[in-house]
Amino acid sequence: MNAATDAAQVYLEEVADLLVQLEEALLGLEQAPDDRDLLDTAFRALHTIKGSGAMFGFDAVADFTHHLENAFDQVRKGKLKLSSTLVGIALASKDHIRALIEHPAEVDPAAGDKLLAEVTLCMAAAGRTPVAVASDPGEPSGLVTWRIRFRLARDVVANGTNPLRLLDELRELGPCEVVALTDGIPVLEEIDVAGCYVAWDVVLTTNRPKSAIEEVFIFVIDGMELAIDRLPEQPSRLGDILVRRGDLSPEVAEAIAARQEKLGTLLVREGVISEDRLRSALTEQQHMRAEAGKATVAPAVGSIRVPAERLDSLMDQVGELVIAQARLRQMVMAFEDPAMRSIAEEIERLSNGLRDTTMGIRMVPIGTLFGRFRRLVRDLAQELGKSVQLTMAGEETELDKTVIERLADPLIHVIRNSLDHGLEDARTRQQAGKEREGRIHLSAAHSGAQVLITVRDDGRGLDRDAIRAKAVENGRIAEDTALSDGELFQLIFAPGFSTASTVTSVSGRGVGMDVVKRTIETLRGTIDVASTPGAGTAITFSLPLTLAIIDGLLVRVGHGRYVIPLLAVVECVELSEEAEQRHKGRNFLNIRGDLIPFLRLREAFHSPLPADPYQKVVIVSTGERRIGLVVDQLLGGHQTVIKSLSKLHADVGTFSGATILGDGTVALILDIAHLVARGQNPDAGRKAV
Repeated sequence: MNAATDAAQVYLEEVADLLVQLEEALLGLEQAPDDRDLLDTAFRALHTIKGSGAMFGFDAVADFTHHLENAFDQVRKGKLKLSSTLVGIALASKDHIRALIEHPAEVDPAAGDKLLAEVTLCMAAAGRTPVAVASDPGEPSGLVTWRIRFRLARDVVANGTNPLRLLDELRELGPCEVVALTDGIPVLEEIDVAGCYVAWDVVLTTNRPKSAIEEVFIFVIDGMELAIDRLPEQPSRLGDILVRRGDLSPEVAEAIAARQEKLGTLLVREGVISEDRLRSALTEQQHMRAEAGKATVAPAVGSIRVPAERLDSLMDQVGELVIAQARLRQMVMAFEDPAMRSIAEEIERLSNGLRDTTMGIRMVPIGTLFGRFRRLVRDLAQELGKSVQLTMAGEETELDKTVIERLADPLIHVIRNSLDHGLEDARTRQQAGKEREGRIHLSAAHSGAQVLITVRDDGRGLDRDAIRAKAVENGRIAEDTALSDGELFQLIFAPGFSTASTVTSVSGRGVGMDVVKRTIETLRGTIDVASTPGAGTAITFSLPLTLAIIDGLLVRVGHGRYVIPLLAVVECVELSEEAEQRHKGRNFLNIRGDLIPFLRLREAFHSPLPADPYQKVVIVSTGERRIGLVVDQLLGGHQTVIKSLSKLHADVGTFSGATILGDGTVALILDIAHLVARGQNPDAGRKAV
């Protein structure tokens, strides 16, 4: 891959982020059209997409975006009113920009022309109805003089930037004086021909805000030094200017002033400052400025984009390292050599640190996923003719990136169902004594070893009778079958199950919820449904924090060894023979006054060996539910690298995966959610795996 291809790929990745920022800003502006920060965010995103597109050869993107950028520039200047219509056009234009980037050959040029015509109509209408917009109180009005000192990153020229074009853009903002600072140029033998060693001082008088100056450097801000100072209206002494800039210390200025010689001439003659810096200071002095309001742009936080494949490869190698470290520890335990044990412990410490760091890299805030649904709710609400407000909580909750990626489709299906089936139209809601605007609430929160993600609406709720009648009609249950609400509501996830009387473009085919269940199960998660007639429905996904490496509790049942995810373990107690006899036939334990059901794993796994004299009970939980797992022996903690089961074993619900132990043997990982569900059903505990 050559440099041009690499640069284009960087642009594509950058634009993906910018389009997300643009959509979020536009959706926010629809609710708060006077929010200046959101407006500036939308404008900067458009400006960057246009500028970078032209730089990397995406001319169609740059040309199209230019017209939309002009419209938002008119909004910023108060010449165009930001209406819901303009926001809708901008959102459609954002989709068109994405199509131009991802599938340029499939884009219909007429669609882009239509959008540009709509933008032009909005701008033409603004010409007939001027808009009065209050100026941003944070920006000065009228002509202001600024001092701009900047030094670009050393490799900026090699990356395709021409510094002279930046100076030309500054000149377009107003009259300015430019002085090049050459004191950073090294001797000839040390010069890199592709390096940029010159800095610049610019004195600019303009009626544009400071943000307009910052936008000139928007493409080169990484790694550069930039200071933009507003200058006073009154003249300052040359010494004061040099001290304020940091080119001269106050002590040296006072010492030279005491000699009663020309300050500038003396400073240059004695080598204190260069002629370039003196000339720049004299230029500033001529503009008669007052107290400087220094505003240095903070350097960008260092970051790097890494392909997901490399991250997955790193995770795989860390997993193999964890397995190798476990084998090393087991081997060292057989020796009495303190030096070997010390080295093994150090390797274990480093391995744990590398594991935690790598896991942290894979963790992504779920807010990156939640943000996508604002547009979905807006467009579906308009299509269905409903007024809907989407609220969110817990966006900072982190999940493994693999889980986040695969969670998008299930959430989309659930949200679409909530909009179509759950929320009533405005008239029906008013008749029921509700607010005209329906509400959908997305939330995420940690709960022990899992993350709970809930989609809640305040609609009509699930129709229990209709679900039961449909299940009987389809032969899924007998007419006299007794089911709890939780068990009945789980039927909505059956393939082809739907109570909708008509099929719409949004839902009604009975396919979506089946996809939801299958996807969540492949993520080793569970689904809970709660619904109150007339008050709404809440669907909660319980998902593991990560799919890669977990801390586990290694246990023995018969000859077999199994791993219980440690974060699901509440406590461990001993099951004495006397206690077992006392509770014979009743699968419940009395733990400090609470009756907790338990499963005898020896019976579930058909172990032919007799039970150990003193069996142990591991109390585990998922959500609010707890059960006990009776095992023969607790073997201790174990770093568990999760290996997926083969497709041949996909229907084995008791186990969620496997891991390799230190001696090279395989231990199965217990699926706690499945076992808890079995423990809640007395009949399930007697069934084989």
